[in-house]
Amino acid sequence: MTRALIPLVAVVATAIFFGIAAYINIAEQPARLALADGPLLEEWKISFQVAFAVQSTLTVVAGLASLLAFWRLRDWRWLAAGLLMLANWPWTLVMIQPVNTALLATAAATPETRTVIEHWGLLHGVRTLLAATALCLMVWASARSSAVLGGPLPLGGSSGNQPRRAT
Repeated sequence: MTRALIPLVAVVATAIFFGIAAYINIAEQPARLALADGPLLEEWKISFQVAFAVQSTLTVVAGLASLLAFWRLRDWRWLAAGLLMLANWPWTLVMIQPVNTALLATAAATPETRTVIEHWGLLHGVRTLLAATALCLMVWASARSSAVLGGPLPLGGSSGNQPRRAT
């Protein structure tokens, strides 16, 4: 049971993170860009506050659970997935945080604000790709080792009962 719990936590946290990140890129960002400059900035600020708290927590949980799964299962895919999830932190701090800081400090939106938010969307897309790649690695590792399922299924069905041969 505990052998399966750690990879499961990693997969679920990564899948939730990926879902949120993909939603932001596919739905929220295009809808936000349809607004006028002032409402565009205000919506970005509101969304940022909520997404920051949720996504930063999910990144840490997913990354650490994946690294722990690697330690327990010795499968390089869990290591790579954990490092990809944790890579969201330096990517965000180095590349996205300066943009976030500038947008949060902006009192009145201008056409330049729109350009900055468009650029922010591209930078955020990298976070989505990191999570998608990590999730693929986790699913691959889970399918190969059946770590999330708790072990391989017996041949011939899930019950382990094989039909008797007639002699």
